[in-house]
Amino acid sequence: MNKKVTKAVFPVAGLGSRFLPATKAMPKELLPIIDKPIIQFAVEEAVRAGIDTMIFVTGRNKRAIEDHFDANLELEYLFNENNKHHEVALIKEITPPNVQFIFIRQAKQLGLGHAVLCAERVIGNDPFAVLLADDFIYDGNGGISGLVEAYQSDPKHYLSVMPVEDQDCSKYGIVDLDDDGKHVKALIEKPEVGTAPSNLASIGRYLLEPSIFDILKKLKPGHGNEIQLADAINIMAKSGTVKHVPLEVERFDCGSKEGYLSAILTSAYKDKRFKDVVERFTESVVE
Repeated sequence: MNKKVTKAVFPVAGLGSRFLPATKAMPKELLPIIDKPIIQFAVEEAVRAGIDTMIFVTGRNKRAIEDHFDANLELEYLFNENNKHHEVALIKEITPPNVQFIFIRQAKQLGLGHAVLCAERVIGNDPFAVLLADDFIYDGNGGISGLVEAYQSDPKHYLSVMPVEDQDCSKYGIVDLDDDGKHVKALIEKPEVGTAPSNLASIGRYLLEPSIFDILKKLKPGHGNEIQLADAINIMAKSGTVKHVPLEVERFDCGSKEGYLSAILTSAYKDKRFKDVVERFTESVVE
């Protein structure tokens, strides 16, 4: 029987410089989509996939993320005393009782591959997911759950991919597929326009086996003097152990202001509390 996927890594040490000055003192992962931080959506996605151990690779000025996923008994007591039971329920939903939260400090930002490597001791010999919170998925059973399901059927390394326009291929890591259309031959980082091997872009959802750690340890720093996860994936791909799963739900790039705004507006429109507000606002702007 294949091992169950119960652990997920969340690299959250980035500076969030695109969102300054908002992110000077607040982690970008805590920027809200209406009333819930981006990182909480990613954690909920992992929980839906059956994952119960959340591993955050953090950096300086990221303590607020740990506080967000910690219990706040004083606040719960205050709300209970004032009969604000709905608010208490919202707080408790942040940290389900069966889920463990672990925080690891990445002293130096040396790339996504290095961030994943920081979690090796906690991961051990288990398969694990990697979720980049900037790639925001609103709801549904897509994203990491699709990778977990694929892994249970055929234990390999998996990438989540989505189709992009030809002119946008240079913004993403693009997968080069084998003749069978299932295995990944290579992951080409931001190919020049007209040179992409496909229009399938890898997004921030991965399911990896622990064998990747030995590869990451041997990697020399690549682009930006960083340990790149893509380089390790390319080495594994040569042995035919990397496959892809199409993303079947809507995804937004919350690492950009445009994507973040789109995520908020779409989430508000899909939320019955705010759908009418969005429609009225849109009509007034058009007029």
